Amino acid sequence: MWKLVLPEIAMIAVTYALARYSFGLFLPDISSALNLSESQAGYVSSAAYAAYTLSLLTASVLIHKYNARYMILLSGATAFIGMMGMAFSQGFYTFALSAFLAGLGSGWISPAFSQVVSQSMASGLQDKGNTWINTGTSFGIIFTGLIAFLFAEEWRWSYGLFAVLAFIVCWWNALALTEKKQQRLPSTQNFLGMKLLKKARFLIAASIGIGFSSSIYWTFSRSYVTEIYSLTENESVIFWILMGGAGILGGIAGSVIQSIGLRLSYRLGLLVVTASILGLTLSHLAAIYLSALLFGTSFIFMTGLFIVWGTRQFPESPSLGVSISFFSLGIGQSFGSVITGILIEEISYPFAFVFFGVAGFLFLFCKVRIVSSLANSGE
Repeated sequence: MWKLVLPEIAMIAVTYALARYSFGLFLPDISSALNLSESQAGYVSSAAYAAYTLSLLTASVLIHKYNARYMILLSGATAFIGMMGMAFSQGFYTFALSAFLAGLGSGWISPAFSQVVSQSMASGLQDKGNTWINTGTSFGIIFTGLIAFLFAEEWRWSYGLFAVLAFIVCWWNALALTEKKQQRLPSTQNFLGMKLLKKARFLIAASIGIGFSSSIYWTFSRSYVTEIYSLTENESVIFWILMGGAGILGGIAGSVIQSIGLRLSYRLGLLVVTASILGLTLSHLAAIYLSALLFGTSFIFMTGLFIVWGTRQFPESPSLGVSISFFSLGIGQSFGSVITGILIEEISYPFAFVFFGVAGFLFLFCKVRIVSSLANSGE
């Protein structure tokens, strides 16, 4: 299993943490070097999100038109080109275009890996394989945090290093992946078809809920601890690294789901997510770092759970189930980020975090169910 899982963990680290999430860590120095305004920095983030959304919408179709291996290598290639472009960008437009290219792979990669796992691993290992692959984000966050800690002002060299790593990891996956070409999706497998959306309605609701409630943490937690609690630059980077390191523990999601079931795993994971959001409102340093540990673990755990849920909901096309879930997660994060900004600006940071913690708790009442067929999917 690990011969296949390890290069896939590395590719997730490249496409998510290095190509997308690292922008926030290097933003102050990037803005200074390129004279970016706050609105322009927001547009760069939007470009990466637009790429993520577009690639998720096309992932299942492209995987079945070509094959999962092709899309994995394409994800690595776009990450390499995008990050190399970011390293050499001289202004807003080139940097935004590069960020868009770098963000494409994050939408293609998880659906593609779910398809590879379904073909290459025994059924008893698939949940574990999928959830351990998902921890690549955490390993990548740790690495980017260390680079930011050591070379924060050298952001161009950092992105150049990330691009070189993307090339190496892409080559590693090319050697490791040998799966056969996929069959085309049947004509009824429309990503936005009403029958499929109805079949996946519980998965969609739960994914939107986690995306919505977690959005405040990904976007504003580091700003919160520096502006409200006056953490130093180094202390806030340690906060980020702890969050990433704790996410590695989320790799146990597959084993936990097999032990206690999908429903109870979802409830427990959601409770920890909400506890971590509310815990950040406690001003003690130990509570702040504990919040980072809880959030990192629970968020990666929950995204791993959604991969398992999506592949079980659509066993005939695992990439489709993962695409639907992660697209819903992204929609929740998008709306959540907009509302977060309004609440922080109009009221306060602490109120916003309490609001999103409580909102996340309400999704505890989402039904967790695999709809086996439309004929018997009624409540």
